[in-house]
Amino acid sequence: MPLETSAEAPIPVRTVLRLVGDWIGKLGRVWVEGQIAELNKRGGAVFLTLRDPIAAASVRVVCPRQVFENADPEPANGARVVMWVKPDFGLARGSFSLSAIELRAVGIGELLARLDRLRRSLAAEGLFAPERKRRPPFLPRKIGLICGRDSAAERDVRQNAARRWPAVQFRVEQVAVQGPFAVEEITTALQVLDADDSVDVIIVARGGGSVEDLLPFSDEALVRAAAACRTPVVSAIGHEQDTPLLDLVADVRASTPTDAARRVVPDIAEQLAIVAELRSRARRQLAGRLDRESSWLSAIRSRPALASPAAELDRRHEQVIGLAERGRRCLAGRLDHAGADIAHTRARLVSLSPAATLSRGYAIVQRTDATVVRSAKEVAPEEMLLVRFAADQLAVTVSDLSAT
Repeated sequence: MPLETSAEAPIPVRTVLRLVGDWIGKLGRVWVEGQIAELNKRGGAVFLTLRDPIAAASVRVVCPRQVFENADPEPANGARVVMWVKPDFGLARGSFSLSAIELRAVGIGELLARLDRLRRSLAAEGLFAPERKRRPPFLPRKIGLICGRDSAAERDVRQNAARRWPAVQFRVEQVAVQGPFAVEEITTALQVLDADDSVDVIIVARGGGSVEDLLPFSDEALVRAAAACRTPVVSAIGHEQDTPLLDLVADVRASTPTDAARRVVPDIAEQLAIVAELRSRARRQLAGRLDRESSWLSAIRSRPALASPAAELDRRHEQVIGLAERGRRCLAGRLDHAGADIAHTRARLVSLSPAATLSRGYAIVQRTDATVVRSAKEVAPEEMLLVRFAADQLAVTVSDLSAT
C-alpha cells in the first residue's frame, strides 16, 4: 500500500530504503545472462560488472570466490556467463547489486546454437534476402571504415585501396571490435557513417579471430542496424569456418579486409587498360566505317552518270533526235498512205458516178416530177419529158410511141 506522506509528515530515508529493500527482496532468485565487463578479485569475493550484450545496461554482481572458481572453465573478462542470483539492496549506501549463488560459463556449442536460432529468425524476417542487397558505387567519393584502433585491418584496407586508386578518401571510425563495448561502439559508428552524405559505402573490417572474438558481429542489434543503413555495407570480417551474421545481412561480403578494398575501389591500371581498349575498338570501328563509306562514295563517283554527266546528256540528245526523226517518218508514211487511200476512193467514186456514164454519151430521161423513165411503155403521148446529158439537159414532148 502507498504510504501516506506530506511535507508536514515526511518519513526518514532509512524507512524508504528499508521498504525498497523489502520489495526487491520479494523478487526471489532468478537466472540472468550477460557479459563480464569488469572483474576484480578481492579477498574471498569476486566483484563483477555484468553487462547486457545488446542494451547499454549493466549491474554489479558480488560472487563468492569459491562459486567463481567452481565454474569450468573459469570465466575471464569479456566472457558470457549465466548466473543464478539473488537481488540485493544495500541500505547503507542505497545501492543495488546481485549476489551470485551459482555461475556457469556459456559454452561454444550453446553460443552457436543460439546464433543459429537467431539466424533463422532474422532470415524469416527477410533481412538476408538477396533482393535487399545493393551494389556499391563504381567509384565512391568517400569510404567509411569501421575497424579496431591501430589495427592491421585498417592498414590493409587503406593501403590496398590507395594502391588501386590513389585519390580515394576515407572516414575512419576506430572502435572496439571485441569485448563488452564492441557492439555499442560498432553500432554507433555505423549510424554516424550512414548519416554522412559524403560517405558512399561503409566497410566493417576485422582481421579474424576466434568464435568468442567474433560474437559482437553476430549481435542482433548490430545486424538490425546494418540492415537499416541507407548506405551499402561491406562486411570484411576475416574468419575461419564460422560466418558472423553481419556477413549475411551486409550488401557485400568480403573474405578479408584486402578483398574488401578490391571489391569497393576499382583498379586504376585496370580501368585505364579498359579505357585504352575501348578507345582502340572505337577507333577501329570508326576507321572501318570511314573506309566503307569512302569505298561506296568512290564506287558511286565512278559510275558513268557521275563520272561524265555530259556524255549522258549527249546520249539522251541523240535519243531525242532519233525519236523525232522516227516520228517524222511515221507521220509522213501515215499521210502518204492516207492520201493514196483518198485518191483510190475518189477514183472509185468517179468511176461509179452517173456523171461519168453520161459523159460517155448516155442520157437520163425523167418526168417532170424527177422520176426516171426506164421503159417507153411508161410514157404517154404528148407527155413532157426531161432528157439530161453530161453537161446540160433538154425538154422534149413524146410524139410517137412506136417501138423500134
